[in-house]
Amino acid sequence: VQLQAFGGGLAQAGGALRLSCTASGFKFDQYAMSWFRQAPGKERELVAVIADSGGTYYPDSVKGRFTISRDNVKNTVFLQMNSLKLEDTAIYYCAAEKNLGAVLAETLKLIDYWGQGTLVTVSS
Repeated sequence: VQLQAFGGGLAQAGGALRLSCTASGFKFDQYAMSWFRQAPGKERELVAVIADSGGTYYPDSVKGRFTISRDNVKNTVFLQMNSLKLEDTAIYYCAAEKNLGAVLAETLKLIDYWGQGTLVTVSS
């Protein structure tokens, strides 16, 4: 099983970045795919999730700014991040989990698969 995240980097506040995560080794279309982030000194938190059905959820901190999508043919999940804020600076991780409830509850120990993380830095 492998999850490879790409697209992190440096962006200015108000700018945009697009992350992608390519999966292999499991039945991608049967899993809820999500993005979490972890800032220095803080706990890992859910940023966006897209269910196998295509339904999405965002916490208030990113709602209206971030959009998650998936391509089940290419086994890839995307995170479009617009109107970036300084507080969006973090390492972003993609994750795969069949149990959508575990993702929404942010029960990290139940998440089946994690990517390696990609750093997003937002500067003023």
